[in-house]
Amino acid sequence: MTKETVKVDVHHITRVEGHGNIVVDVHNGELKKCELQIVETPRFFEAMLRGRPFSEASHLTSRICGICAVVHATTSLRATETALGVELSEQTIMLRKLNLHGEILDSHILHTYMLVAPDLLGVGSVFPLAKSSPDVVLRALRMKKLAGDICATVCGRHTHPIAMTVGGFTHFPTIDELNQLSHRLEATRADVDATVELFQSLSLPAFDRETEYIALHKEDEYCYMDGELVSSDGGVWSLDKYLEMTNEYMVPHSTAKRTRNQRSEYMVGALARYNINHDKLHPRAQAAATALNLKPKCINPYLISIAQVVEIVHSVEEAILLIDLLLDRGVTWEDPMPPTRLTGEGVGSCEAPRGTLFHHYCIEDGLVVNANCIIPTAQNLANIEADMYALVPTILNKKKSDITLALEMLVRAYDPCISCSTHMLNVEFV
Repeated sequence: MTKETVKVDVHHITRVEGHGNIVVDVHNGELKKCELQIVETPRFFEAMLRGRPFSEASHLTSRICGICAVVHATTSLRATETALGVELSEQTIMLRKLNLHGEILDSHILHTYMLVAPDLLGVGSVFPLAKSSPDVVLRALRMKKLAGDICATVCGRHTHPIAMTVGGFTHFPTIDELNQLSHRLEATRADVDATVELFQSLSLPAFDRETEYIALHKEDEYCYMDGELVSSDGGVWSLDKYLEMTNEYMVPHSTAKRTRNQRSEYMVGALARYNINHDKLHPRAQAAATALNLKPKCINPYLISIAQVVEIVHSVEEAILLIDLLLDRGVTWEDPMPPTRLTGEGVGSCEAPRGTLFHHYCIEDGLVVNANCIIPTAQNLANIEADMYALVPTILNKKKSDITLALEMLVRAYDPCISCSTHMLNVEFV
């Protein structure tokens, strides 16, 4: 392999329940092609909503993703509730926020420990890591179990929640269950501190590329639900204007849509949220960011994982505060708030672990007649490809194994779905 001529042909990247290829062609020192090809057959999951009662939408769309089932269900409910004029109680809002923190924790722990840490610790997967550093893996499993238990306590079960419904909940946690969660969350601070210390000791690749960062924003909180859309390049959009911001389009080498806003690409996810909302983080999370040398505006995509560690700290602390508030108020039975109409149009948005998620429904006489869902990974695809395009020329002088690892780690940084294996890429140089 020479710097002048390099061909990389990657089949298949298993990510977000789909398949994709990476094709890189360098000829005479010039980068001729650098593509992230998504070749999975389109799922058209919006079509399964058409003609269905609005009450079924959240249960159906939670099946879009097994890792982000809670956030899909929550976003679906917010779209339906906006369309039908449903006002939520303060207790419902608090329980939904607690639920989202549980899912953020679950996904971030999975990604940082199971998919990222093995690369940084010099092992091929989490399985040899379990032998060489069992304390690290056991810590991750303890934290992940707690995260899943938060969701199960609030909404009946974690994967594909059953207790959230339009206007509220059909199940409520008991005071004893909330007390137990509070004690466990306080005890897990030791594991969270150890997580920060672990990632302080690890070295991530140095690679900067400035892009546009977009996330939900509120003035009084680090926002995961509702709010406005804010760009690091300037600009604020209400949720009903999301189409003006996302601007979906197709490219010939991908069956998945892409998005662009004020640049040719933008990033959503933990690093985008950090860059937009860092001053709203819990003080312990801000201290973790300082310890991890994460500073706004961070433009290294490899540091998405570091931003996720900071959000782990934040979600633990916010979950404790929410549970304390619920305990002080007392959790009371509430019937779900009823719709004020059966025809309407609404947009819901929440921050999934991987970034901003949109659901948009048109409902007529109680039936969904049209739907649109834009998921975070689709919004990140163009940005990943642009990162690849900028990265490849800087690593052509490296060994084949180092180039392979750099590409694997770059794609992994964007937080692949659980169906993806740790060895995401099978890179061949031809």
